Amino acid sequence: MAAGMEYGDECYCGDQSNIAVVGAQLVPDSQCNVPCSGNASTLCGAGSLLSYYNWTGTPINTWHSPQGTAAGQYRQLIGGVCIPLLTTSGVNGKYTFVEKFGTGEANSTGAYELDVSLISDPAAAWRTMHVQTDVFCSAGITLPDKVGRQINIGGWSGASTFGIRIYWPDGSPGTAGVNDWQENVNELSLQVGRWYPSAMIMTNGSILVVGGEVGSNGAPQPTLEILPRVGGLVTLPFLQQTDPFNLYPFLCVLPGGGIFIAYYNQALIMDAGTFATVKQMPQIPGPVNNPAGGRTYPLEGTAVLMPQRAPYSDPLTVMICGGSTPGPAQAIDNCVSIQPEVANSQWVIERMPSQRVISCMTALPDGTYLILNGALHGVAGFGLATGPNLNAVLYDPKQPVNSRFSIMANTIVARLYHSEAILMQDGRVMVSGSDPQDGVNPEEYRVEAFYPPYLLSGLTQPSFTITNKDWTYGASITIGVTLAQGPISGVTVSLMGAETSTHGNSMGQRTIFPAVACAGTSCTITAPPNVNVCPPGWYQLFVLDGPTPSHSTWVRIGGDPGKLGNWPNFSDFKVPGV
Repeated sequence: MAAGMEYGDECYCGDQSNIAVVGAQLVPDSQCNVPCSGNASTLCGAGSLLSYYNWTGTPINTWHSPQGTAAGQYRQLIGGVCIPLLTTSGVNGKYTFVEKFGTGEANSTGAYELDVSLISDPAAAWRTMHVQTDVFCSAGITLPDKVGRQINIGGWSGASTFGIRIYWPDGSPGTAGVNDWQENVNELSLQVGRWYPSAMIMTNGSILVVGGEVGSNGAPQPTLEILPRVGGLVTLPFLQQTDPFNLYPFLCVLPGGGIFIAYYNQALIMDAGTFATVKQMPQIPGPVNNPAGGRTYPLEGTAVLMPQRAPYSDPLTVMICGGSTPGPAQAIDNCVSIQPEVANSQWVIERMPSQRVISCMTALPDGTYLILNGALHGVAGFGLATGPNLNAVLYDPKQPVNSRFSIMANTIVARLYHSEAILMQDGRVMVSGSDPQDGVNPEEYRVEAFYPPYLLSGLTQPSFTITNKDWTYGASITIGVTLAQGPISGVTVSLMGAETSTHGNSMGQRTIFPAVACAGTSCTITAPPNVNVCPPGWYQLFVLDGPTPSHSTWVRIGGDPGKLGNWPNFSDFKVPGV
């Protein structure tokens, strides 16, 4: 680790290796003659010269460098048919892709569904679907209704910004579905137009839609609204105050019942009933030399929730990685985490192995997190980022702070603006998209899969059978388990929230390790206790034999308390009921 001071008040941090890379040479200290702005009795560099400091103590950060299969592996999955803006894991075992208008082929219909069971026959693997309005920079989540419909909210301009699009996943792996996206902006629409909004399922089963702009590079939309429509808009002054750096804010339900929101370089807890601010977090740290660094679009980092484990007595941790700075557009090289509900909580800073902006982060079923995609410099937007970050990084929260990152495998595919990463049912990570429009890197059709080390160890994935896939809170659910390694006493299970990936935001992501007791060839799982620990919705259930996950099965937890299954009540919309 190294640092330098220049011009009296400019601070820079990096590594000793940075000095060697640029070929810089040490010069006599006497050439540094500018007093430090905070202490004139000391000197802080000069014109084009740094006062150089070199850390000689125990390293603050330890990054692991696993080799071979322990580093994971990228593999080509399939050639794509579109350049997706959002990707979603469907409860029908398939994956939906939606594409902004004007991207990709001129005859694109804007929506497709991928059946990976038919991957050897690309023509059969891709099913053509349709959207009527432009999904450019919209939000997406999976509904808690009994069929796991997907909803896409907002868009680019005109009627698109008011758009609400709903898809009922049908078919199954190997069997084509027939349903398509449904929308009619004249019947079903937002109260105001939104470009770059975020969305989440509230504990009462309603849909919360937050923020955005009124249209393409337009005025801020510093409000929230609820779907199905209840009341009017709620104004959020903090979004007005931090425009334009707060788009696609990070949202989640906290175990205490509040709503956490991170926006630009700020975060707070809102009351879930009144949406009043309950607690303001300390400012989110940025890079060491620029407190104006931010984490949401267009400075665009990526965020996840750390695992919640039975008996759920530990506070929930939120982690945000990467981002950038206004003006210089210097990508941020750290992750920050906080426990919002802890009194006087502070952000914990952990340095990543490299800078990263417009990246993605995917929660894995073993409780680790894969950080991938993005750029080494710039901000989000067309042609505004340079230096593709081709390296994947694994974050393991079970390790000590500052020793949690492992430098994993590289890809050959630049994944820049409009790239995605989602968890697949077999434990791989589907990696897609890139629409940089920079004249250097291509619009990216190829779809890759990242194989985490647990799939390359040579161990056989466990399997399980389950009858009850619709759980109530606190219920006991028995599954049959088949292990190749064992023992049965070492089995754990994880629940991974249904997610939609776009712009570094994994809407719906949540990782839960419920209580489980096993004997013989069966295990009994205790469902999470309430809506605050586990908001109502669909989750992938994985069984882990030591480090090795099974293929997942989708389960619904908490039912449909908002009766979304009856919504929308228009004759041209198909609804499943409750």
